[in-house]
Amino acid sequence: MAGDGSDQRALQYEQTLMYGRYTQELGVYAKEEAARLRESGQKRSISERSRTLDLLEYKGRCAKCRSCTVRCQKFLISLVREEWIFLILLGLVTGIISWVVDIGIALCLKAQKWMYGSLDSNVFLQYLAWVACPVVLITLSAGFIQILAPQGVGSGIPEMKTILRGVVLKEFLTFKMLVAKVIGLISVLGSGMPLGKESPFVHIGSLCAVQLSNFMSLFGGTYENESRNIEMLAAACAVGVGCCFAAPIGGVLFSIEVTSTFFAVRNYWRGFFAATFSAFIFRVLAVWNRDEETITALFKTRFRLDFPFDLQELPAFAVIGIASGFGGALFVYLNRLIVQFIRKQKTINKFLMKKRLLYPALVTFLISTLTFPPGFGQFMAGELTQGESLLTLFDNQTWAKQGIPDEFDYLGKAEAWKHPQVNIFVTLVLFIIMKFWMSALAFTMPVPCGAFVPVFVIGAAFGRLVGESMAAWFPDGIHSDGSIYPILPGGYAIVGAAALSGAVTHTVSTAVIVFELTGQISHILPVMIAVILANAVAQSLQPSLYDSIIRIKKLPYLPELGWGHHEKYNIRVEDFMVRDVPYITLNCCYRDLRNVLMSKHLKTLALVESAGELKKIYTSMQNTELYINNLVL
Repeated sequence: MAGDGSDQRALQYEQTLMYGRYTQELGVYAKEEAARLRESGQKRSISERSRTLDLLEYKGRCAKCRSCTVRCQKFLISLVREEWIFLILLGLVTGIISWVVDIGIALCLKAQKWMYGSLDSNVFLQYLAWVACPVVLITLSAGFIQILAPQGVGSGIPEMKTILRGVVLKEFLTFKMLVAKVIGLISVLGSGMPLGKESPFVHIGSLCAVQLSNFMSLFGGTYENESRNIEMLAAACAVGVGCCFAAPIGGVLFSIEVTSTFFAVRNYWRGFFAATFSAFIFRVLAVWNRDEETITALFKTRFRLDFPFDLQELPAFAVIGIASGFGGALFVYLNRLIVQFIRKQKTINKFLMKKRLLYPALVTFLISTLTFPPGFGQFMAGELTQGESLLTLFDNQTWAKQGIPDEFDYLGKAEAWKHPQVNIFVTLVLFIIMKFWMSALAFTMPVPCGAFVPVFVIGAAFGRLVGESMAAWFPDGIHSDGSIYPILPGGYAIVGAAALSGAVTHTVSTAVIVFELTGQISHILPVMIAVILANAVAQSLQPSLYDSIIRIKKLPYLPELGWGHHEKYNIRVEDFMVRDVPYITLNCCYRDLRNVLMSKHLKTLALVESAGELKKIYTSMQNTELYINNLVL
């Protein structure tokens, strides 16, 4: 497993304006790594031999004391080697880090709102406070991550997918990376930008597992086994999701879908055990800090259970799923389009590469200006954080009756959605459109960030829009057996959130995450219908967001063949191989060798027995060797 050793080399990484890319070929790296492992194995055998000699010298000193000490040592070591001890420590550490990150984010957001509220007498000063805080925090995060661990930008899930496929990215699992990721994530999410916590915490959970494995390996045992450490990484990915949303079941399923192609069933209990413990610690700390009265769902809803929805509403839920599928594919395409567009602008890209902190500062300035509450932000509930937006969007009560917002008495945070001159439907449409491209743009910043939560919020807003439209079309609710059951727009918001986030990530487990987040499963059927339809549409149009970033960063990873590409399974090597291969024979003359070298620009040439139809290949020769020999001749 990756560690912090200075003798361990890593794949060559090139910093770019946004995500960065890996430039070294995997085959070259594998050869160098094999030679290093062979050399380290020889050194280890020498050290073990010297340790045995020391023990033999120690034997005659104090037999009884030595025997007692050895027994105690063996007992402690056997206890520490137990897997459940490791999983408990992993859940404990990750849950505490998640809680500390939330505290830091809350303090940053509270400071920004306090500055904004205390300057209510001057709109210009309010604007400066609203814009300056996010710009400073994002710049701080970008600078810190660039200095300490440049590979830590982005979510971390694409790299974890690559690592779990067997490619070791040692620079990605170091202690420096853990420090940079945690501090950078607090600054990013404390700025209020439309970015998320869940994806980076998959990486943070894996970093905690690596550091714990390095510590446990001091006691020997299975933690020196590379394959066992990979299994622990699979459990750590589940812990990262579980401690963010207090959703251990959805976290395990999400991590399997996102990071693993082939999942070993023996890792199943490890993931559930560690994720459950981390979610428990995360929520217990909130109760201990008096943020919550008891352990409940993170975004608890109170939908009626006797009749949550009517069967006549299922077509509306299906429409949400299909539209979310197209929306998810569009989000992935837009994110990739932004990256490719800026990379093609050579002059701008070269300038921004010299001023690395300018790009995230400009993006943050633009988004903060547009969300300024007295400005354009008043038409899109700009003053609400992402958590507050979700709480209001999941609200039970209908905001509009026949399109007239004044008939509903907005209470608490929901008042931010009310505007005296603008209809609630216009507000929701503006919120969806603006947050959509803002999130796609913000996700390109070179800072630790995720896209799951902003996409989740956008999906909730879209579902709320459909729910409010249904409530306006059926103001008295849907009649069933003589009874009247009003429409619940909050239920539609839950369906939309699960569908859009599932479409962007190509996962079905978002449905389970929604159930654990809201604390009830009354809408299990519409949620599953919408998520499956969204996945069917999105997978046929675009790769998942994480696979798209793998391609952008040029990670050594072979993606899966998506829907509509089954004919590629029947492709043979002869269908795309190069047949006109340059070669030299055993009896070729100087003129033939010179002609081949001058006409072909290849790194190697095949050496064959003869120029017949069936050529027996002896070896391959480097062009540089042939050129040198040619010059000598």
